[in-house]
Amino acid sequence: MELPTQAILFLGIIPALFFLYIALKGYEGYYKDKTIFLTFITGIFFGILAAIIRLVINPLPLMIIYIILFAFFEQLFKTIVLNIGRLQYKKETTIYGLSLGLGFGSSFTPFLVIVGSLSGQSSTTFLTLVAIGSFGFILFHAASGAVIGYGISSGKMTKYLFITIFLQIPFNALSDLTRLKIIYSSIYYPLYQAAVVAYGAIIFIYVIKKVMPKILAEGKKRKGIKK
Repeated sequence: MELPTQAILFLGIIPALFFLYIALKGYEGYYKDKTIFLTFITGIFFGILAAIIRLVINPLPLMIIYIILFAFFEQLFKTIVLNIGRLQYKKETTIYGLSLGLGFGSSFTPFLVIVGSLSGQSSTTFLTLVAIGSFGFILFHAASGAVIGYGISSGKMTKYLFITIFLQIPFNALSDLTRLKIIYSSIYYPLYQAAVVAYGAIIFIYVIKKVMPKILAEGKKRKGIKK
């Protein structure tokens, strides 16, 4: 089954926007819609760039180095975007990091579908599994973007950058296994995709429950000081 190019592009963007809508509930007044839009679009741009690089580079010869370097560069992309002067030491940078990460992660859906098609697999079942697995990328990059944003907002950018790199190494190891031809034809392929989604979801839920609420706590402290 071949999907139109436009449909492939929106396969990632639509769920990313849904997760953004869910994640922003309760944070009204802590962010600007314009900045959310700009960071989301910027994330898509850098995500496409990262996906193209992944597409043209064969990970097999130096798999371990590939996994580590891509964890570093993908998180560095987010750090460079978020570490501009007007976002430093601002609590809302955590939210913008989430938006940036969602845009970044959404770009991997068309990438994964294209790579899957190039492998010779084009059945409806296979493409459905790829689309489901891409949710893991969306959730993971959203969470890591928020973590980097929190690090920049708290003046601990380097620390949180390396935390996200550390978290992405096992994610890359797991997700890149699904790109191997031997895995494509394996009965375990659905399990690998489920594991990618589970890993991304666990990190995302942790960030939503433990990291982002710090914005609200900081906001209450500041109101108390003003009073």
